[in-house]
Amino acid sequence: MALEPTETIEDKTPAAPQKPLRADAQRNRDRLVEVAAAAFAQNGVDASLEEIARQAGVGIGTLYRHFPTREHLVEVVYRREVEGLCQAADELALHHPPDVALEQWMQRFVDYIATKRGLSTSLRILLTTNSALFSDMSGRVTLALRRLVEAAVADGSIRGDVDASDVLHALGGIYSAPDTKDWRDRSRRLVKLLMDGLRFGAKAS
Repeated sequence: MALEPTETIEDKTPAAPQKPLRADAQRNRDRLVEVAAAAFAQNGVDASLEEIARQAGVGIGTLYRHFPTREHLVEVVYRREVEGLCQAADELALHHPPDVALEQWMQRFVDYIATKRGLSTSLRILLTTNSALFSDMSGRVTLALRRLVEAAVADGSIRGDVDASDVLHALGGIYSAPDTKDWRDRSRRLVKLLMDGLRFGAKAS
């Protein structure tokens, strides 16, 4: 994917500390990230920045003030998706039985994968310049999944001979599946099948 004229990933000059955004500016930024996440998941990383700005209700100049390059926007969207996924693990564990929390989190993981697939080209570019970002983010996702799996194993609602790495490996197969129109529906069905397998033979069944 060719970078747009204003886009570059070469400038590594440390940025000066930024002042907190005004409330209206923060709302615009949050809305841009939300719309961009949906656009990248649906249309890939080449989604029109002008259309993202339009759907967010701002001008393209506002988008570029917050996100000077497409890669900057991609990185912020990626961080948002990981942080949301990890926060969801804590919230689901608080309000649901362990196996239900795990299943609902894995369904949320499907949405995360959809966004990540859409970002794949730019994420590969970012990987060459910011590998620490990916090791940190992937580590957080793994820890979130591990907490959910270990809680479900401990209360006997899933079988005890699996660990988080097994589940993550199975979920990785969803990421590798062909990108067809029914990909999300098929992925959600696969999560249900995976949970059936995790519950089979569990102590609480």
